[in-house]
Amino acid sequence: HVQLVESGGGSVQTGGSLRLSCVVSGFTSRWYFMGWFRQAPGKEREGVATFDSDGSIKYADFVKGRFSISKDNAKNTLYLQMNRLKPEDTAMYYCAFGVYGDNWNGWNSASTYDVWGQGTQVTVS
Repeated sequence: HVQLVESGGGSVQTGGSLRLSCVVSGFTSRWYFMGWFRQAPGKEREGVATFDSDGSIKYADFVKGRFSISKDNAKNTLYLQMNRLKPEDTAMYYCAFGVYGDNWNGWNSASTYDVWGQGTQVTVS
């Protein structure tokens, strides 16, 4: 079964950068999609960016121009490069994996994804 392990979170000052990593293992699907979500205390989990196995990428408006999602297939690792961080980016960041099926509710809907990592905390002050 698919497993996701995130790393790379931490505390940075406003304007700083972090790179999150998500190592994925156990998947055999040729067609899949992966995403980064975040959840701040008291708020709903929201989609940040998604990477599809066909190479297509989407971003939430609030991170466009600042964050970049990529995947290294040789390392089975999904990345989220976060630049020009703001205090409002503070949240627990989660990596997610999914395959196309009846639960598709859009790339930025948490219910679309089947497997989640444990999360990594990002704090911007």
